[in-house]
Amino acid sequence: GIPQIWLSDGPHGLRKQAGESDHLGLNPSVPATCFPTASAVANSWDAALGEEIGAALGEEAAAQEVSVVLGPGLNMKRNPLCGRSFEYFSEDPYLAGKLAAGYIRGIQSKGVAACPKHFAVNSQETRRMASDSIVDERTLREIYLTGFEIAVKEGHPRSIMSSYNLVNGTYANENKHLLMEILRGEWGFDGAVITDWGGSNDHALGVKNGSTLEMPAPGGDSVRELLAAVESGKISESDIDARLSELLPLVFDTKAALDAAPREFDAAAHHALARRAAAESLVLLKNEGSLLPLAAGSKVAVIGDFAKNPRYQGAGSSMVNSTQVDVLLDKLINSELNVIGYQQGFDRHGKPDAALQKSACELATQADTVILCMGLDEIAESEGLDRSNLRLAQNQLDLLQAVAAVNPKIVVVLYSGSVVETPWLDNCQALLYAALGGQAGAGAVADALTGKVNPCGKLAETWPLT
Repeated sequence: GIPQIWLSDGPHGLRKQAGESDHLGLNPSVPATCFPTASAVANSWDAALGEEIGAALGEEAAAQEVSVVLGPGLNMKRNPLCGRSFEYFSEDPYLAGKLAAGYIRGIQSKGVAACPKHFAVNSQETRRMASDSIVDERTLREIYLTGFEIAVKEGHPRSIMSSYNLVNGTYANENKHLLMEILRGEWGFDGAVITDWGGSNDHALGVKNGSTLEMPAPGGDSVRELLAAVESGKISESDIDARLSELLPLVFDTKAALDAAPREFDAAAHHALARRAAAESLVLLKNEGSLLPLAAGSKVAVIGDFAKNPRYQGAGSSMVNSTQVDVLLDKLINSELNVIGYQQGFDRHGKPDAALQKSACELATQADTVILCMGLDEIAESEGLDRSNLRLAQNQLDLLQAVAAVNPKIVVVLYSGSVVETPWLDNCQALLYAALGGQAGAGAVADALTGKVNPCGKLAETWPLT
């Protein structure tokens, strides 16, 4: 009589797979709204906005009969090279915790459970299933746990996801100090601890030390392992009972909420919210001579592959099959600006192309202002691997320098989910950080360039010049 429940990514848009699910999430997912990533929304410093996004995520989850939304992500950004930084809010635990609590309250307002992740001290993707985070107690408490403590105490999540890595020599999912003493004992968390996918190492020890649910569905082997562990005395029957007392309310309560929820959501309203969220998350990093906002009728050249082929989300398990995607070039053509032309300018994956650069420079000479869209490509930021450097591709930097030589009035619109170094800053007059703004990000950028919105975000992580 225990119903099944569905758990689904993701932190900035639902990723319920259609048809057969698989461990890596490779199969296509049901269309959903792709909101700006956590690293973008953090620039708004607005927990109430996070709560609105969370409520929309919860509504879409309920409509798709998903009981648990696997997010938000609030790992601390110890190192800017982490390939998954776009999924996390900040290097600041207070900001990350406040925003995460907002998302959690929003998601759970629809009767769906939130599952903040990854608990804890998970700051890299390289060797993430084998790395050991060695950390003294003070640093653990002040930096790596503070965000989770705020999220748990102010958001009251129904579940939390353990991380792959070891913490001081013990896997996080079997770590009694983390799961029993701190999370449950000190913070009063009474929900389910869920493993990351394939993140269970010794299932019986996990159950003994506070891990409720092994994912993905482990099958009969896991059951036999637990039976054998009880029979051998490795764990007790009361350990299993304790985990069931955490899991069953999650199953029954969310199932009841889903049964009562409508099976559709207002996609247009959610798209509008995504656009507003993107607008509030834009950061104006440079505006020499008040180049922005651009006046109506300005002759502009639009250059850069990202203007026509948007990069608006990261790669990996958080990738959303968006209900629609706005394109910056289209938004600018339909604005009051006079767009005199578009050139690709560069190969987005870094391959040098002199002809592309030459055509872009020719267009730039005819314009009052150049809008140049630069950024990181899809493979630069992804779950499962870290970045090897913080640089933009050299062909983009070469293009910027070449265009600046023929028309110095350049607005760079920068797309990346995390930090890039900026020794090229002198080559542009204005710099607008668009981050990864979700499916409606292009409209927000166009609004900022033309002065309809004020790009008043503030960076939520430290950026180096070099």
